[in-house]
Amino acid sequence: MPRGDKSAYTDKQRRQAEHIEESERKEGRSEKDAERIAWATVNKQDGGGKRSGSGRKSAKKTARKATKKAVKKATRTATKKAAKKVARKSATKKATKKVARKATKKTARKTASKAVKKTARKTAGKATKKSAAGRKTAKKAAKKTTRTSTSRSTAATKAARTRARKRNGAAAS
Repeated sequence: MPRGDKSAYTDKQRRQAEHIEESERKEGRSEKDAERIAWATVNKQDGGGKRSGSGRKSAKKTARKATKKAVKKATRTATKKAAKKVARKSATKKATKKVARKATKKTARKTASKAVKKTARKTAGKATKKSAAGRKTAKKAAKKTTRTSTSRSTAATKAARTRARKRNGAAAS
């Protein structure tokens, strides 16, 4: 097709070009400039002639580019969604581990408090054999250790024991 051939354009595109050309002529442009502006405008709007032939290849390329862009965008969003899903799963695993740790701590505390009670009873039993006055103080001490050890944290319990040792050591000397 020779340059400037308008056979690839549809009737609608030709009518549009004529209308634009008339408008440009009314504004005072020369016939040559008006025609050039008219066809440039039609090409800008539609990407060239819509009939098969020259000019259609570029329209197909544009369509392919648009399709590629859409596919890329869809892939990106799908990837983001998948990443969010994985993040949610890992967060659930972390929460489960946390709950398991808390449960382990609770059972450890219960076991420790049972052991403390047992040793307190043994101490009270030994004191009973010694004397009646010693029995009362032993029971009080057993109750006190039982009460405090269950409600205190490990660090607080250690600190309380250290203070008690210091007091007992100071009283002995």
